[in-house]
Amino acid sequence: MSKFLILSSALLGTVLWLAAPAHAESQSIEVLKKQFVRTTSTTVDPEKIKDALEKAQYSQAIIDSISKPWEAKPWHQYHPIFLTDKRLAAGLEFWDTHHQAITNASKQYNVDPEIIVAIIGIETFYGQYKGKHKVLDALYTLGFYYPPRAKFFRSELAEFLKLVDEEQLNMEELKGSYAGAMGYGQFISSSYRHYAVDFDGDGKRDILNSPVDAIGSVANYFHRHGWKMGEAVALPLEQIGSTPEKPKTKVWSGERLHYRVSDILSPQLSLAKAKDIDINQKGMLIALEQKHKTDYWLGLKNFYVITRYNHSPLYAMAALQFSQQLKRAYHAQ
Repeated sequence: MSKFLILSSALLGTVLWLAAPAHAESQSIEVLKKQFVRTTSTTVDPEKIKDALEKAQYSQAIIDSISKPWEAKPWHQYHPIFLTDKRLAAGLEFWDTHHQAITNASKQYNVDPEIIVAIIGIETFYGQYKGKHKVLDALYTLGFYYPPRAKFFRSELAEFLKLVDEEQLNMEELKGSYAGAMGYGQFISSSYRHYAVDFDGDGKRDILNSPVDAIGSVANYFHRHGWKMGEAVALPLEQIGSTPEKPKTKVWSGERLHYRVSDILSPQLSLAKAKDIDINQKGMLIALEQKHKTDYWLGLKNFYVITRYNHSPLYAMAALQFSQQLKRAYHAQ
């Protein structure tokens, strides 16, 4: 299913939900809340759960934002948002400032330093834009008022309540993205609980305020998802012939890797630059929509790892290209 169809289905689900009678909607939400309290109370004090639900507020701005994600844009409109001189300069400054932490994280977790720096830059412009929405309100709104992904966001709301308890956080003060992601690296609650690390050694896993903890946590996230330092991430492909044919494999749309490189390459679609690679390794076909044509890339395991952070291939490609810019500029200094 294409990205467009996924978004269309999501919007259709929202329309159908909003079209339902108000009293029916209210009743079903109350049922969901009771179920949420019952299932979450096995790990969180039920009184704390009820208190959170009472304090949480619906936000139409959250619904509006998730209905129009940046990743719905074509590549030629998407990548200029992230690949800017201003972000590059900020990235180099961040790398210089936190050189030792980045070096240590790279060595400890076997993750290339430039991808760590790139992710934090794309996510929050190095901590300058961590999000303006209350995390509690975002997860509450999407968990109970956004049917296409409500189950997922209710799960994240439960994770958030556990996180607040574990890290002694103030749930009413925490702010993040419209999807409830937090801190320098924009971790959702489950990722915070499972992948955040105390990298500055102060006894707290604080990715909200500590850039050093964020550096270690991003590196740990990539390590735990299988990143291999120094290995290729994605390679540009070239269509051969005056009338390019449609690729023989489907463009990747979020599924687990099942094609091998040998399935993707063909006499009509080959590597733009000759390179020795294992054609038996798994890969994906990436399509980037330019103004007047489509560019194709061969994505490898490391590219797939980036999509575990954000499932959009556009995001992963922006992160890759920004990391390459950072690496060139940093070593040219």
